[in-house]
Amino acid sequence: MKVIDFKDAKCRHCYKCVRHCQVKAITVQQEQARILTDHCINCGKCMEICPQNAKTFASDMERVKGFLRQGLRTVISIAPSYIGVLDFDRPGQVVDALLKLGFAEVRETAEGAAMVTREYQRIIRENKMPNIITTCCPSVNDLIEKYYPECAPLMAPVVSPMVAHGRYIKKLYGDDVKVVFLGPCIAKKQEAIGDERVAGAIDAILTFEELAIWLDESKIRIFDCEDAPMGNPDPEINRMYPISGGVVQSVIAEEEMDSYHKVFVDGLANCMEMLECLKRGELDHCFIEANVCEGGCTKGPASARWNMSYVKAKIKIEREVSRKAAHDLPDMSSEELSKTFEDRSIKEAVPTEEVIQEILRSVGKYTREDELNCGACGYSTCREKAVAVFQNKAELSMCMPYALMQAESMSNVVMDVTPNMIFIVDSELRIRECNKKGQELLGVGKEEALQRYIFEFMDAGDIEETLRTKETVFHKKIQLEHGRMTVEETIVYIENLESVLVTFQDVTREEKMKEQHYNLKVETMEMAQKVIDKQMMVAQEIAGLLGETTAETKVTLTKLRDSILNEEDA
Repeated sequence: MKVIDFKDAKCRHCYKCVRHCQVKAITVQQEQARILTDHCINCGKCMEICPQNAKTFASDMERVKGFLRQGLRTVISIAPSYIGVLDFDRPGQVVDALLKLGFAEVRETAEGAAMVTREYQRIIRENKMPNIITTCCPSVNDLIEKYYPECAPLMAPVVSPMVAHGRYIKKLYGDDVKVVFLGPCIAKKQEAIGDERVAGAIDAILTFEELAIWLDESKIRIFDCEDAPMGNPDPEINRMYPISGGVVQSVIAEEEMDSYHKVFVDGLANCMEMLECLKRGELDHCFIEANVCEGGCTKGPASARWNMSYVKAKIKIEREVSRKAAHDLPDMSSEELSKTFEDRSIKEAVPTEEVIQEILRSVGKYTREDELNCGACGYSTCREKAVAVFQNKAELSMCMPYALMQAESMSNVVMDVTPNMIFIVDSELRIRECNKKGQELLGVGKEEALQRYIFEFMDAGDIEETLRTKETVFHKKIQLEHGRMTVEETIVYIENLESVLVTFQDVTREEKMKEQHYNLKVETMEMAQKVIDKQMMVAQEIAGLLGETTAETKVTLTKLRDSILNEEDA
């Protein structure tokens, strides 16, 4: 099952989760981070550090509410870390708040821890194991079985206090009872629901964060609650389990056993270092309390909302908890508390050196010097990242130096091939950047241009005005090179740089073409006018000739008419 994952669309070019995941159980595909369930140890670090709040957690809260709505007898097993994490005047107020939510009984998981302590003491007395690693922390258990399987035989064959307590409650009240674990750990969910070896002990998991939400919805304030008793006898020193060294203190509380050197290790990096030492055979006869969370369970990923100080939580627990050994322990046999750990390592394909080199070359890394090993992608070395690309855990684009190089290269190409002259000028009118066309305009190289002021080459009045008013100048036509060049000037103020971007677009050719076109129109108009004038003259001449001819014709025809009339009269 998938306990943790990330929301779509919120995860973009960050890789912070990859950098902080020490077992690299995160894949990035199409710029979206995803949890590799088979690789994940559910430490919750990615949830804590995600800057986009893109993580999701598989919540059981509605399932638990469903148990209560159906009237099922539901017992809650509360992790002893509540003493250091939750705020109250008296511990019993937490019990009363949970009873008000509808739980039939509230019992401390430390009751199960007392049973586990007894088993650890038995294993130490038997003195058969070369080293003993505690198995209370499910993340440590996953870490060993998946990534350090050589150390699996050194794991104490005992269930966690949560599972021990769940089994005991079921034995006490019958299999029909629903057992809910309440604590600061998200890995417990995978252990309770996803591990077939302990299936049935726990029916649901609640975190302290979820409890706060539920209490708020129900308008229940812990400080307003009564001081109700726990449903179990006092587990005494076993309530120290959630702080560093708490397991060791519980084990040695009843009697000092010198057959093993007792140490405690917390924090994932420290646990991995300890396991490396075990692999190399550097430790002998050690009883090792291991916890993935630094400071112990009080710094679990589902408790940080309330507890920002491990020291404060540790002091609260130490003040509240008795140092006495627990007595009158529940009747649970070693067989009922046993668990076998095994090799569950992930078998992944390993690329050949040729494939690694091909992947490295695809991101511009042709030599060892090109491998910066900056870690921005989340992997310690470029070669590790190349292997991750081969295993479909990472993408080529995750290489920040290569992406930057590509962006700069593309930017330089655009700057250099554009026909426009581009400058960046600061508030002192010093040239801060210019492209090749700009250098040609100035008649100097880039190195010299960046040491000069823009007013040394041209009138800077418009630039000064924009720096003063911060108002953009759009496509203003000006003359450069003493009138030999006409350009359209655009000046844009750059707020964060207190500078301006100046662009000159050479429109000299277009202006000359416009002038030629205008002159052609003028010549055409003049020629048309001459034709019109000539036509008018011709028309007038024709009209004059037509007038004379008409008069002569009139006289002749009149004479002809008169002659004909005279002949008829005679």
